[in-house]
Order: sequence, then C-alpha cells, then structure tokens
Amino acid sequence: MALDPRTPVIIGVGQHLNRVDHGAEPAEPVELMLRAVHAAEQDAGAPGAAAGAGVVGVVPVVSWRYRDPGAILADRVGAAGAATWYPSLGGNTPQLLVNRVARAIAAGETDLGVVTGGEAYRSRMAAKRAGTDLDWTRQADDVEPTWHEGTEFTLGHPAELARGILMPTQAYPLFENALWHASGRSRDEHLADVGELWAGFSRVAAANPFAWRRDAFTAEEIITPTGDNRLVGSPYTKRMVSNPDVDMSSALLLCSVERARALGVSPDRWVFPHSGTDAKDGVMSLRPSFTASSSIGVAGNRALELAGVGIDDVAHVDLYSCFPSAVQLALRELDLDRDRRLTVYGGLCFAGGPWNNPVGHALAAMVDVLRDDPGSVGLVTANGGNVEKHAFGVYSTDPPAEGFRWECPQDEVDARGHREVDGDWAGPVRVEAWTVMHERDGSPARAHAACLTPAGIRVWGVSDDADLMARAGAEDLAGLAGSVDGDGTLTLDD
Repeated sequence: MALDPRTPVIIGVGQHLNRVDHGAEPAEPVELMLRAVHAAEQDAGAPGAAAGAGVVGVVPVVSWRYRDPGAILADRVGAAGAATWYPSLGGNTPQLLVNRVARAIAAGETDLGVVTGGEAYRSRMAAKRAGTDLDWTRQADDVEPTWHEGTEFTLGHPAELARGILMPTQAYPLFENALWHASGRSRDEHLADVGELWAGFSRVAAANPFAWRRDAFTAEEIITPTGDNRLVGSPYTKRMVSNPDVDMSSALLLCSVERARALGVSPDRWVFPHSGTDAKDGVMSLRPSFTASSSIGVAGNRALELAGVGIDDVAHVDLYSCFPSAVQLALRELDLDRDRRLTVYGGLCFAGGPWNNPVGHALAAMVDVLRDDPGSVGLVTANGGNVEKHAFGVYSTDPPAEGFRWECPQDEVDARGHREVDGDWAGPVRVEAWTVMHERDGSPARAHAACLTPAGIRVWGVSDDADLMARAGAEDLAGLAGSVDGDGTLTLDD
C-alpha cells in the first residue's frame, strides 16, 4: 500500500527519571522535558530532529507555574518559530495533544511536532519543606502560548465544593463503593478482587525500567492498611491511589511519513496513530451514575470504530489507572476482560503519577511494546479530573488504511443525560455513593456521600459522627434512607 506522505507517525519516544531520591541533583520541569526530548531523538536515530518542530505541545505542569513552557523548550531545542500548545489541566492532555498534532500533520499544517511533559514535584515539595527558593525559570505575566483551550479546568461542581469535596482522593472512592454495591459481592470479596487487579499493575511496573517504583505487591499487601500503607479514603489505602511524588518526564516525536523519510528514520521505529477521540463526562454532581462513564462508553468505543477494529482485536492496552475505580469503569464501558494485562506502563500508583503526564509515559511504553510486536494493535486511554475529561488513541506499526481519523462525539455523550443538582436541599435522601476520609494517622476524619432526593435530584451530605463514619467504613450504605439538613449534615434513619 502506497503511504500518503501526510500520514502522521510516531518516530521517537523518550522517558527520563530524575532520581533525586537516590542522590540526583534537582532539575526544573522544562529541563526534565528537554532530557526526554533528546532521548526521543536518540530513540528515532535522528539527533537534532526536534529543531524542525512546527509545534511544541506541553502537558500542563503542576510543580512549577510556567506561562508557556513550550516557548522555553522550543528555544532550547532550536525550534525557532514553533507554535506552542498548552492545554488546561487534566490527565487526558497527553493523548489530547497527540490527537491534535496528528490532525495538524495530516492536514498539512505542520510536518513535525513534539509532545512532552515533565514534573519535578518531589523536588518542589522538598524545597518547600526546607524553605528553599528554587532558581527555576520564571516568565512574564504577559507571556502566552500560541494555543490554549480558552477555559480553565474546574475540578468540581459548586455543590461539591461547598461541602469541601474537591480532591480526587475524595472522589474516586465514591465510584469504588458504588461499584462494590453494584457487584453484589461482600466487601471482602470486592476488595480481594480489586487487590488482585492492582497487583497486576504493580507487576508490570516492577518490570518497567522507567517505573518510579519497581516493587511487585500482593493483593493483600495492597488492600491491607498498615503503618506504611495507611487508609486514605475508604476503601483505598495509599497503595491504591496515584503517586505524584516523582521527578520524571516523557516526550514523543510525531511527524509526517515524508519528514520521517527525510530524517532517515528507519521504518522499524515507526508507530502510526490510527485514530483518536476526545470527550467530557461532566463533573460528578451532574453524572447520571457512579457506575458508568458515558464518555468512555461513547468516545472509547468510537476510537476503536474509527480504527476499524473491535476490542478483541486489541492486543495491548493501557487503561488510565489513578485509582482502581477508574480502571473498573473502563472495563465495564469497553467490555474488556479484567484478567488480561491492562497496562504497558505500570499505572499511576506504582510506575508513577506525575500529575497530568502519566499517559505521556504510557504512550512511550506503548510505542516500545508495539515495536516488539509488529502488526499488533494498542489502545491507550486517558482521564482528567474526577473521571471527567477523556481521550483515546489506537496505534499500530501497520499504517492506517484510511489515514488518521479523529472525532469528538460530545453530542452523543451529552445525549445520555445528566442529573439535576440541589446544593441547598434539606430533607429526606437515600445514599447513592459514600466514603470516609482518614487522617495521616489512620483515624477517620469525615464521611461524605452523594445522595438522591425522592425526585432523583443529587445532593451532598457530610458527617463527622463517629458511629456513622464507622458504618460508612465497613458497610454498604447504598440505598439507605436518611436526611440532609441545611448545612449538609447527613443523618441515617437506622
């Protein structure tokens, strides 16, 4: 098959771990990105290739406030005049940027793009604890990237925020407990199953040279609270939540087939994006259910359709894995067998969760896996916020028969509906999803729950009552009747 010279192809990937925990000198995020870009050039066998980039897309950085990190990086690699892309926060952004760069290449808008991300959060927090000022790059307030999404990412609905529910560690356990209730299993049976799921991720991380943590844990070691594995939000222990305490970076080089040939990149390094999709579910309060994701169901399956494959044709998968509930939602919506290997990277809890860029590492790992299994198909999923913003990509060393295809099926996602929300409700409710947050010493701090009024409107309830917290940490509360007062305090009827 004659290849369209505009066909986008990944020619190089790079990853860098700055092991400050082993004595390495701290470095700022753009420096870590630069190291990953140079590694990607070496991987492609094309030193200096990034100097020809027409686009530098950077995954949003949390550990340092850059205005336009792509401009700093473009200057350092010699890509004068490159457009810089800097989307709003979200773990979906590495795949979103790949989708956008691939579209630009196919449309003839650029010949080569860099997608990179890096975090130095471990170093940043160490400096903060020590009261040390970091001499990292600062940009003027009037600096702007060439492209930004235009709106800042809002993590939660006002009704959630009013009850102090805003962090992922507070949100994902709600999905987990709702999934437990839907499973029909006992709590011990469900946790044992989730532990085995997570143990599989740890085994992949243990074999990944670019994983931050390379320990293989048993299910029991993952789900059992101990001194070094404290409860965070029931039923999640520390080993079940994303680990952002890392200094690491990744980079991908994408270009047209024409540019790949001009650079002399060997075709055995080429991996083709076949399809991509992007969509949003909406914040938690608006979700129809805590056991489903319309965006994964619609956009994830649409990516497969655009690539002309079914889920059984996919040999390699990397499911976004900040918390076990995110993986379980993807398994349900994509009709995936949970007994297969579900990550090529090792997941955010073990391989590392560098805020918005874990999928940058998953993509690099997927490229290596596909090179070792020519002709096979890989699927990468990406998730931002509280199971809210999603992006998907299908890849293979074989070129796509119809070129790269992309869609944003948002209308179809939105057509699945949403919940009404009442942030001022006082009256009877039934519990829908719940969790108990814990202090660092393991003691329960506060319970919170998503509840439904008799009319099916969602409201939020909270409690610091010791008896209610004890029940919420051990029992299935779904469907139990109670009430929420004007301050949001939840009381159960029995």
